[in-house]
Amino acid sequence: MTLLIETERLHLRELHVGDAAHFYALNSNPNVLKYTGDTAFESITEAEHFLRNYHEYEINGYGRWAVLDKFSGEFLGWCGLKYVAEVDETDIGFRFFENHWNKGLATESAKACLHYGFEQLNLKSIIGRAMAENRASIKVLEKLGMHFETEFDFERHRGLIYRIENK
Repeated sequence: MTLLIETERLHLRELHVGDAAHFYALNSNPNVLKYTGDTAFESITEAEHFLRNYHEYEINGYGRWAVLDKFSGEFLGWCGLKYVAEVDETDIGFRFFENHWNKGLATESAKACLHYGFEQLNLKSIIGRAMAENRASIKVLEKLGMHFETEFDFERHRGLIYRIENK
């Protein structure tokens, strides 16, 4: 395991094919996917295929990372950065198993990812995108110090873009 980031409660590392069962289970919950625009994997094999072909680390030097409980090693979800070529921006995103919502894990891991993006990757700014109805994710983006910038079309829903600049 290549540990990239450590926080008070969490370890973040690159995703790998061995995470497929967790990845499949995470994306099988309609509540988890409700505001993402994503669809569930049809099988663990499909999740394995996705992870086997996830080349963001090689292409951009960063990507979404597995979030693990620092003490138990439990896979809690993912958080990380993603380069979005269409807008030439880096986006922060997070997704956790529902039984781990409202514990501050998204905020804790996302703060660490912002720090990594600014300090290790020297990014100038990072955006966060959310459907306007996704109050929980918007609250996390605001806790990160991100500020509303504009609206956009998010899978035919009203989407919001937040931004934070590297200081």
